[in-house]
Amino acid sequence: MAADLVTIPVGEGTVSGLWLAPESARAACILAHGAGAGMRHRFLESAATGMAARGVASLRYQFPYMEAGRNRPDTPKVATATVRSAVAAAAALAPTLPVFAGGKSFGGRMTSTAEAEAHLHGIRGLFFLGFPLHPPGKPSDERGVHLTSVGIPMLFLSGTRDDFAALPLLEKQVARLGPLATLRLFQDANHSFAVPKGSGSTTTGTLDAVLDALVAWIDAVLATR
Repeated sequence: MAADLVTIPVGEGTVSGLWLAPESARAACILAHGAGAGMRHRFLESAATGMAARGVASLRYQFPYMEAGRNRPDTPKVATATVRSAVAAAAALAPTLPVFAGGKSFGGRMTSTAEAEAHLHGIRGLFFLGFPLHPPGKPSDERGVHLTSVGIPMLFLSGTRDDFAALPLLEKQVARLGPLATLRLFQDANHSFAVPKGSGSTTTGTLDAVLDALVAWIDAVLATR
């Protein structure tokens, strides 16, 4: 199944997006990329394809800096405006589907920042494919402070070897958020959900488990709201 290339207006410019929708999709997810790789990175490509196989549509999109080929990520103001534009685009592409938003690392954090500032219209929940709670080697929960202003369900998907989210800090952060937040851990996985040889798992198998957990959570949210 091939994704459709779409154009998303952001301010006075535009960014590219990729819309992948299986027949009879029951939900849609907005997938923001991480700081160092765009929407065509194989991780997001595999995530979108895997979600489609599970009956969930997806909209991947570029932040302006990535669209322009720059290395430095956009300011939070620009990034959150882009998130809102992607949400509007998803609503136009799938007006009858419940929509969830999130993404990989930086993209997930910018999505939650936007939601904390003002509710993303129509979004049923947020998901984080490796929430970047702190830079590697500098444990802190400062980047998670805004999450207390999020008032919709959140799913944190994280590897136990993720050096962007020390496990004790991440567990405390999720606990502080109460029943709105769910944490799913993946043994031996790093920030990219890769696992080392000899771990008893494979990176492909881990990503399958991540997507199974994401779709199960989506179905659970839809069953209760």
